[in-house]
Amino acid sequence: MQELEYPFNPEYLIKKKKSLKRLLLEKDTNFIDVRIAILGGSTTDEIKNMLELFLLNYGIRPSFYESEYNMFYEDVMFGNDELTNFSPDLIYFHTSNRNIPIWPSMSDTKETVDSLINTFYQKYELLWNKAIDTYHCPIIQNNFEPPFWRMQGNRDAVDIHGRVYFINHINELFYDFARTHSNFYIHDINYEASSYGLEKWSDPYFWHMYKYAMCLSAVPYTAFNVANIIKSIYGKNIKAFALDMDNTLWGGIIGDDGVDNIEIGQETSEGQVFSEFQSYLMSRKQLGILLSVVSKNDEQNALEGLRRPDSILREEDFVEIKANWNPKDINLKTIAKDINLLPESFVFVDDNPAERAIVRGNIPGCAVPELTEPEHYIQTIDKAGYFEITQFSEDDLKRNAMYEANAKRMKEEASFENYEDYLISLEMKAEIKSFESVYMSRIAQLTNKSNQFNLTTKRYSQAEIENVASSDNYVTLYGKLKDKFGDNGVVSVIIGNIKSDILHIDLWIMSCRVLKRDMEYAMMDELVTNCQSLGINKIMGFYYPTAKNSMVKDFYSLMGFTKISEDESGNSTWEFVIPKDYKVKNNVIKIN
Repeated sequence: MQELEYPFNPEYLIKKKKSLKRLLLEKDTNFIDVRIAILGGSTTDEIKNMLELFLLNYGIRPSFYESEYNMFYEDVMFGNDELTNFSPDLIYFHTSNRNIPIWPSMSDTKETVDSLINTFYQKYELLWNKAIDTYHCPIIQNNFEPPFWRMQGNRDAVDIHGRVYFINHINELFYDFARTHSNFYIHDINYEASSYGLEKWSDPYFWHMYKYAMCLSAVPYTAFNVANIIKSIYGKNIKAFALDMDNTLWGGIIGDDGVDNIEIGQETSEGQVFSEFQSYLMSRKQLGILLSVVSKNDEQNALEGLRRPDSILREEDFVEIKANWNPKDINLKTIAKDINLLPESFVFVDDNPAERAIVRGNIPGCAVPELTEPEHYIQTIDKAGYFEITQFSEDDLKRNAMYEANAKRMKEEASFENYEDYLISLEMKAEIKSFESVYMSRIAQLTNKSNQFNLTTKRYSQAEIENVASSDNYVTLYGKLKDKFGDNGVVSVIIGNIKSDILHIDLWIMSCRVLKRDMEYAMMDELVTNCQSLGINKIMGFYYPTAKNSMVKDFYSLMGFTKISEDESGNSTWEFVIPKDYKVKNNVIKIN
C-alpha cells in the first residue's frame, strides 16, 4: 500500500488507521501470524496501532500484548500470567530517556558516575536475560535518544557529569550486549530522534499530557523502523535492485548526449551527486544486495556508460543487464526468473514517474520508491528500510559471487545435450548433517527467507531452531552444496517431528539458487537414512499452498510419497512408507 511506503504522511496514517487496517486485512495475503509483546516505559497504544499497519503491509499479521504503563520490568522479572499465556513470538521493549531515574550531579566523582552507569545497565541486562530464558524469542530494545536539554551545552558530551555523556555510555553497553546475543536487536531511536529533529521529537507537552516518549507525529516513524526490524527477522527484506540508467546512474541521456557528455565523476556538482549514488549502490552490493539494470537504451550505449573511467559501477557489478526497448516490467520479471528470485524481491529505481507507475501496477509487491531530485535518491531509498539487517552471515557476503557462478552454470548447461551429464560435470559435493551451532544463524535466516521452495511456509527464529536442534523429538538436517564453480553455502533445511515410529515433516525448504541440481534427492536419501537408524518406518509430508510456493505442489509425488488427503483449499497430506530395500535417488552429488 503506497500510503505506508516511505516517505509517508504521519498525520494521515494516524487519522486513517482504522480504514487502512480494514483495507490491508481485505487483501488476499498469505499473512505470517506473529504474537508481539510491547513492554513499555511510556504510553504505547498509538505505537501498537501504527506498528500493526506497517506489519500488515509487509504481510505480517500481529497480535499484541501491551504492558501497563511503565510496568515493562515488573512484567518480566516478577511474572505475569497474561504475558505467559500470550507466549510472545517477539518482545519489544519500548523505553526512552524518560525512563532514566537518576542522573549524575556535578559533585559526583568518576567512580560514582561509573557506578550509576553500571547499576542502570545491570537492571536492563537482568531484564533481557530473564526474558530470553523465559520466552526464548527475539527481543527488540530501544537505545536512548539524546536529552532534550544539556546541562553544560557542548561540554555535556565530554564531561563525566553530562547527560549526553551518560546516555552515550549506557548505549554503548547496550550495543555490547547486542553484539554478543544473536537474537537481540537494537532499535536505534538515538539516530531516529536526531534524524526527525530532536527538538520536535522530544516535545515535553506529549510526555506531560499523554506520557508519550515522543511527539505524536513521530510515532509512525518509530513504528515503521520497528516494523522493518521485524520484517527482516521474518525474511521480508528486498534482495535486489533493478536500476534505470539515464538520470538514475548518471545525469543526462546517453543516447542523446553521448558517453562523453553524461554527468558522472568529480568534475561537476551534478556528476558528484550521481557518483555518490553509485557509491551507495556499491556499498549495498558489498552487503550482498544484487544489482541489475532495466533500461530503455541501446545495450552498447549502456555498457559504454559503465566503462567510463570515472564510473564507480562497472559491467561486472551487475548480475544481469537488460538494456533494450522492451517494457521495463517485462525485463524485471525476466531478470527475476533468470536468477530464481520473485519479482517482489526487487526495488525498482527509476527517475521517470510513468515507468514507476507501470512497474507498480504490473508487479504487485515490487518496491518502487518515489524519487525526487538526484541528491535525495540515497536518503529516499535508505530510509525506506528495504534492506534492514538483523542477521549477517558469510553467505550474505558471498551472494553476488554465488549468482555470478550460477550464470556460469547456466552457460555451461547449454553445451550439454544430456542433463544428467551436465549435473555430473558440475562435480557437486554436499555436506548433509544434523543442525550444528555454527550454522544456526544461517538456518534461521533461510527458514524465514525461503518462499518458493517451502512446503509448509513455517517460520523459525534462531532460538526456536536451537530448541529444535537440542530436542530428541526432532530430526534435523541442513544441506550445504558446492561444485566446481563455487560454494553455495547452506541451501536446504529439513525439520521433522518424531511421533512414535512416524516422522512428521514440519519444514522442508531449499534455496532457489540450487533448483534442478538434485539436492532435494540427496536430502531425501539422508532423511531416510536418519529415519532408519531411529526405527522410524513412515514419513508424513504436508503441503500448504500459497501464492508463491506452487512450484512444489507435486514435490512429494516426485519423492515417492502417496497423497492420502487434500482439502478444497489445496492443503494436502502425503505418506511415505520406507521400504527395507530403499533405493537412493541421488546419483550425481557426492555426500559428506
